[in-house]
Amino acid sequence: MNTRGLWGAALLLGTIGGCLTEQVSLVPPAHVRFYSVDYSTTLVWTSPSKSPSLKHYVQWKIYGEPRWLDVDECQGITEPKCDLSNVTSGLTEWYYARVHSSSSAAKSAWTTSRRFSPRWDSKISPPLLKLHATPKGITVRVKPPRAHAQVRMKHSDLLYKIILTGESGQEKELEMECCSYKLKDVKRKARYCFQAQTILPLQARSSVRTEAKCITSQ
Repeated sequence: MNTRGLWGAALLLGTIGGCLTEQVSLVPPAHVRFYSVDYSTTLVWTSPSKSPSLKHYVQWKIYGEPRWLDVDECQGITEPKCDLSNVTSGLTEWYYARVHSSSSAAKSAWTTSRRFSPRWDSKISPPLLKLHATPKGITVRVKPPRAHAQVRMKHSDLLYKIILTGESGQEKELEMECCSYKLKDVKRKARYCFQAQTILPLQARSSVRTEAKCITSQ
């Protein structure tokens, strides 16, 4: 082969090598993590680029299973998030997810999340709290947190803690099941404030408290 042919071959190999390098040169997604409230679960991550042409691809698997599965709704998406509520519906399972990014010129490696358990890692919302005063006392009503949670959590598995603060400023805690409690021993024209928490007794977990709601007795 003459000198011109050698230079041409070297240039061709260099070009191919450059293309191969380019195909794997994209920085992978960072901070891949599950965000879950009341078993509504989203995978979120930090995109390696703000380019609108960048696409993301998400896969998931159950802990112990060898095969990764595509999340059909999250193939070639542009936003750095993916709803995984349907594929993580088994509350006693542990899950992984992973994501990679791709552009017309480059493709990143996969980034894998930490192991996730809906039962233990999903945050629980506080209940909805309503108060009503009558001459016979104050009725406290609670509702389970979010419509989504009502489907996933049996009412028998839920308890509610009511935190009562009277005019003295002292707190009193009351536990109740769904869905109302009547406070009869009240002073007339006295101000009472209430907060509530959702309790999962089988998991020894609870939500944060609601903001205080106050009412004046009749």
